[in-house]
Amino acid sequence: MVDKDNFLYPRGRYYGQVKPENLVFNANLQEFAQKISYICNLETAGKITPQEAYEQIKVLWKNLKRSKKQLRIGENPFRLDNEDNDETGTKS
Repeated sequence: MVDKDNFLYPRGRYYGQVKPENLVFNANLQEFAQKISYICNLETAGKITPQEAYEQIKVLWKNLKRSKKQLRIGENPFRLDNEDNDETGTKS
């Protein structure tokens, strides 16, 4: 028997670099995509207005951006701030 949550909220397999923050962000990204799909379908069916859909998507996008920032996705935590500077202390 198929689990209801797996049916309603399918998750794709993650093939990227396996780090805890990447796995968490991937789960957040998949949840974002699923919710966007629901919102688009509700708007297409006339159950919510385009403005309501826009506002809901805007909130979801802000949450995803916050998640990315908190998880420091795309940052190199091992790079020092002065690593790109030459001997004179100026950026090259």
